[in-house]
Amino acid sequence: MSHLTRDWEYGPFRAFVDAMARHRRVIRLDPPGSGLSRSRGETPDTMTPHLDALSAVLDAAGLDQVTFMAGSSGCPVAVEFAVRYPERVRRLVLAGAYLDGSSVAGPADREALVEMVRRSWGVSSRVMSDIFYPGATPAQRRAYIAHQRSSATPHAAAAALEAVYRFDARESAAAVRTPTLVLHRRSDRAIRLALGVATAQAIPGAHLEVLDGDAHHPWHGDAAGFLRSAMAFDGVDASAVRVDGEKADAAASDRLLRPSSSPLSAREHEVLLLVAQGRTDAQIAAELFLSVHTVHRHVANARTKLGVSSRAAAAAWAVANSR
Repeated sequence: MSHLTRDWEYGPFRAFVDAMARHRRVIRLDPPGSGLSRSRGETPDTMTPHLDALSAVLDAAGLDQVTFMAGSSGCPVAVEFAVRYPERVRRLVLAGAYLDGSSVAGPADREALVEMVRRSWGVSSRVMSDIFYPGATPAQRRAYIAHQRSSATPHAAAAALEAVYRFDARESAAAVRTPTLVLHRRSDRAIRLALGVATAQAIPGAHLEVLDGDAHHPWHGDAAGFLRSAMAFDGVDASAVRVDGEKADAAASDRLLRPSSSPLSAREHEVLLLVAQGRTDAQIAAELFLSVHTVHRHVANARTKLGVSSRAAAAAWAVANSR
């Protein structure tokens, strides 16, 4: 998932991009079906629309050639782009890479995870945090979960997951002629190291660098170490690269879940958004690991604070005032 606005509000990501931007112009896009590009429908399960979007962004920015830093499901797309438009890609940096989405997990596991995301974004976002950011502190974990939920609806997240499982760049990898660096953390739970090794082996002349750590996203864990390797590959003096301390604290989750001017607590706002989706108190309780009584109390407190007479009116307010 990707969401340009929400990502920029997320401390670790912003610090990571700020560090890159001291040395290079950084351009990022929400791919089709994701974030601010969701208006065009769900995430396409073929790579051509993603390649077209990348090309259009480069054209709009007036850029003939760039270095691509791609992560996770962006890696097969970047490989395909480098083969289709070799003159436009100076270097490839692939992070937490795989070439074939079906290799990430078995068919039953893929189906189960997609269904869990679709049915219970509360539960699945917690599961995702354990997979993608296992070393997070409690505060970092809360901020990361809030960031996930603010970036996509359950339906959009499930659709994106289904799509990326279908990406396959294995045949194209052998045709890559772009200098390529594959960076992979040794204990990555989301994308196994073996898949990163296979990616480096499939791309002629690619260099594999195995980094310590278990965080999947480059901006988590040792973000500075990751970025030094990536930027050095692109010609930047690694000693000049630094990433300011992560700002993912408990307060960040409040800012992601609700506007700063809201009279509601983050939890009350979250409960009302689920009410707006038609969930019963029992369903909300199961998703957020709360008691039904606690959910009922959050709704009642929110109605009192907002001065409205019905849960529907409170839910409508929460939707209208979501960031």
